Amino acid sequence: SYGAGLTRTLRQAGYDTVEVLRPSRRVRRHHGKSDPIDAIAAARTVLSGDGVSQAKDTTGPAEQIRLLLAARTRLISAATAITNSIHSLLTTAPEPLRERYRRLDTPALITRLARTRPTRTITTPQQAATSALHHMARTHQDLHHRAERLNQQMHHILTTHYPGLLAVYGAGTTVAAQLAVTAGGNPGRIHNEAAFAPIPASSGKTTRHRLNPGGDRRANAALHRIALVRLRHDPTTKNYANRRTQEGKTTKEIIRCLKRAIAREVYRALTQPPPTDTTSTLAAHRKRHHLTQTDVAHALNTYPARISDIENHRRPLPQLTHRYHQYLTTLDT
Repeated sequence: SYGAGLTRTLRQAGYDTVEVLRPSRRVRRHHGKSDPIDAIAAARTVLSGDGVSQAKDTTGPAEQIRLLLAARTRLISAATAITNSIHSLLTTAPEPLRERYRRLDTPALITRLARTRPTRTITTPQQAATSALHHMARTHQDLHHRAERLNQQMHHILTTHYPGLLAVYGAGTTVAAQLAVTAGGNPGRIHNEAAFAPIPASSGKTTRHRLNPGGDRRANAALHRIALVRLRHDPTTKNYANRRTQEGKTTKEIIRCLKRAIAREVYRALTQPPPTDTTSTLAAHRKRHHLTQTDVAHALNTYPARISDIENHRRPLPQLTHRYHQYLTTLDT
């Protein structure tokens, strides 16, 4: 990150730039550590070609997504911290206030608290607690609204530059954004599974894995989320998991197998994107037949919100998307 400015300058000057892994502890123990020693070690690594990767492009759409994703992550973290503070404050609030909101889940609690009208003059602990909870709830809503706007901006960039990632079953906007950031203009980062996957740490008959200290844990988490979505909703993945379970594989081992397959699928989505994004054309197709989302929802026996989710790519619904596409196709005949 500290070399981002230098990398941009070198690229603009026409130089090929690469990233080098830091020297191993064994090398540093033998040769010491200083800027000249590290520079020589980096040069030797580049000449050998081992542990070298193409430097990320910090001027393209991947960098735009990285900045938006970083801001969204901070906003969601702040909203989560406020949620925890609200629950903590309610625990010590006066009993009438606790009883009023005791049985509400978090979304309903935030909505109710944001709608309260605290008094301007504070004379009792209950009035103070009401005011504090109201302001925290309003801040929580504001943070989520801002995060959603960032999500929409990321989705627009992904639709334009990375349509293949959004087409991956189980990859929503946030997951696809993280995969685009990891690739950074170099899909080989995704294709090289060792860059982020757990590495073997087995002994004898015990099969174990540990995190790769030099890997990309965010990319690994994104692949993990895709695998979980498929295990819950994709019939093909469910059948695969059942078959591997009968072979004696544990759930963790099955997920690792799935993540390796998903990594190869993501690599193909980056290097061979589909010619068109079908979900983005469904809305235009629907409007040509003068149909509303409610009309389509009734025809497909679902909710209008699910049709909106498909057209705006808010969540992966491949089976319903296929039915939606078939329904519009039948109207053309």
